Amino acid sequence: MSQIWAGVDIGKEHHHCVVVVERGERLLSRRVFNDEQALLELIADVLALSEDALWAVDINHGGAALLIGILLSRDQPMVYITGLAVHQASTAYRGQGKTDEKDAFVIADQARMRQDLGLLRPGDEIAVDLRTLTARRLDLVNDRTRQTNRLRAQLLEFFPSLERALNLSKKGPVVLLTGYQAPTAIRRSGANRIGTWLKNRKVKNAAALAETVVEAAKSQHTALPGETLAAAMVARIAKGVLTLNEEIAELDTLIEDRFNEHRHATVIRSLPGMGSLLGAEFIAATGGDMEAFGTADRLASFAGLSPVPRDSGRVSGNMRRPRRYHRGLFRAFYLSAMASLRTCSASQAYYGRKRNEGKGHKQALLALARRRANVLWAMIRDRACYEVLPTVTAAA
Repeated sequence: MSQIWAGVDIGKEHHHCVVVVERGERLLSRRVFNDEQALLELIADVLALSEDALWAVDINHGGAALLIGILLSRDQPMVYITGLAVHQASTAYRGQGKTDEKDAFVIADQARMRQDLGLLRPGDEIAVDLRTLTARRLDLVNDRTRQTNRLRAQLLEFFPSLERALNLSKKGPVVLLTGYQAPTAIRRSGANRIGTWLKNRKVKNAAALAETVVEAAKSQHTALPGETLAAAMVARIAKGVLTLNEEIAELDTLIEDRFNEHRHATVIRSLPGMGSLLGAEFIAATGGDMEAFGTADRLASFAGLSPVPRDSGRVSGNMRRPRRYHRGLFRAFYLSAMASLRTCSASQAYYGRKRNEGKGHKQALLALARRRANVLWAMIRDRACYEVLPTVTAAA
């Protein structure tokens, strides 16, 4: 049982720590520099007050990483309270002002009163590495999406028929735009020359793609103002998209190699639809430690797959997705459920049953993702790979 509670309001350069006792009285309030020596001195002073201390933070990454790492290395128990929860709780305390000291006091006091806060467990080294790699990959994918949308918009300004004809989510059309953008240049080169140019760059179905762009060029003979500069900009953006594709491919290899080193990799990958990438996102979101959740229901709730009631007055039975859940873990379960429909007969049967009950596609897919959370939980608990059970037919 904790005797003191230390709340830390995390900042980029400085933190503020407030220590309270069971009656809510303050024993210590200090602004501390985000430096190893200063943090070690703070921890020593807090533990001098009592060895039974519970630490609480409002950020579990970024500027809090050094403090969290030091506390974990000294086996200090720690809980995490979201910044939104701290902001909402602060309205119940005296005064309307906002200071780092007040926020640190609210964090400590909430940790003292609340019994539903689980201990913070960042996960093992592999989980931390996967969290870094998958976060970087998500940034690159978002950058690629923005660049692709910009490429479409730029192409639409002077060559709309080509924009309609090309699927810019594929590599071949993007490679084409690094060399050919304007209708006049495409007509002058012709399908044979463009096809050879694409083939030399290892583009699949080069001849068909060349025929497509030449047909698009034949439909437009008007040269629009600024076409030359816009075409050069298209080539520049297309090269940027290809660079992003290469970096994403390199990250995919790193993620797969690191994921395969995890102790649960074989079990997770055996679940239909859960490949190395989605499995890595699962490990990154959960830390790979199911004991931190306690039950499969808590795992599903953390992923946003367990609806919560939103009743008021005479209105009852309203079930909605929770507002606070881990978006990355939800994405991993949702996309893996969608992928499993292509190959897994058990997923297909469960999805079909939900559709027959009157649920829409998205509702049935969410129900399948919720069911798969239970399955994956049991697989990791028992350290057993997924097995397809034989179909049992009723006797005539």
